[in-house]
Amino acid sequence: MVTSAWKQHDGKLGGRRLRAVALVGIDGSGKTTQAHRLADALISFGVPARYWQNAGGRRWFGRVAQRLGRPDAQRLLGRNGMLLAESALRWLAIARALVRSSASGRVAVMDRYSVCQYASIRAHGGGRWEPLARLVYRIFPQPDVTFFLAVEPAEAYRRIDLRGTDHESMEFLTAADSAYRSLPECGTFVVIDANGTPDEVTRAIRDGLRSWAVDQGLVSGSEPASSVPLVA
Repeated sequence: MVTSAWKQHDGKLGGRRLRAVALVGIDGSGKTTQAHRLADALISFGVPARYWQNAGGRRWFGRVAQRLGRPDAQRLLGRNGMLLAESALRWLAIARALVRSSASGRVAVMDRYSVCQYASIRAHGGGRWEPLARLVYRIFPQPDVTFFLAVEPAEAYRRIDLRGTDHESMEFLTAADSAYRSLPECGTFVVIDANGTPDEVTRAIRDGLRSWAVDQGLVSGSEPASSVPLVA
């Protein structure tokens, strides 16, 4: 059983340690909910893990902007200023997560990763900054698996409107979705249909992790999906 292997070998599958899992996608795709669920599920199966939110500060700057009478963060700092601040803050967040996870031996469950910054740059029309971002972010290793939570922009818009804490336009959400799909890394993503309920998405991630583990030769293809250490 996969679960037994994880418990007996300190979070390893087939003798290989799972070090980092990233959940990426547009705002409203459910990254935060699913990353918390994944970290909690791993811990419940005896795998040391920790959730990390690698935000770039755009939402925080947006709230500051509104207090100062500006409509959003970009109007406060300018497009280039916001991209620079976002890139720096996300870099620091990822670096902290990787260093502390490595030191503690925990699986890092990443709510956003470096590809999120590349997508943000593309979606905000700052393409000339992408080579620089890639240069400074290249010290970060690729996660063992990256789940792309694919959601229709209209559904993402509905969810953001429902939570009522921020706002994104349909135009931007569509641009962000296209940006993720245009990244050269896109071919390495495990794509998850994130249009369903949180429980349905969680099950899809469970199945996705199982498929990834089979592809990596870490578990047998006959291993039941329910034995993968994720909540059903």
